[in-house]
Amino acid sequence: MVLYRERLWATPWLYVATALIIPACLLVFAPINLMVGVVSAVILYGGCVWMLVATSPTIEVTDTTLSAGRARIQRSFLGVARAYRDEAATLARGQQLDARAWLLIRGWVKPVVSVEVRDENDPAPYWLLSSRHPDELAEVLNNRLPESRQGSAG
Repeated sequence: MVLYRERLWATPWLYVATALIIPACLLVFAPINLMVGVVSAVILYGGCVWMLVATSPTIEVTDTTLSAGRARIQRSFLGVARAYRDEAATLARGQQLDARAWLLIRGWVKPVVSVEVRDENDPAPYWLLSSRHPDELAEVLNNRLPESRQGSAG
């Protein structure tokens, strides 16, 4: 059962900023052929939008796993999750960042959640995840299942 799901979509300003490729294509191709410029601009902008959508990772928490992008870890290997906002989030992503940490960070999503990893075989001490709802994600991750359900959740 999915307890939490969030897609880290790009912010609207990023789509507007990539739209600058349209006048750039027109400037390059209009002297040669205006129709080629328009078609190139539409195709390149469409490709940019497609890339932004296609590469938007999903964070999903179920009864048994945490998935962030393509990575997946069982919740039984997770420790405490902490939400960071504002200056604390900037420090968590920068000066306080452990180089061994596993990261799913998007520059347009400022808040982050740090999730401790308690697997002895995992070299990452924690996962650092961008989240627009860090308090909610941390709360879901910190709510442990009863022992009877954890044992049968295979």
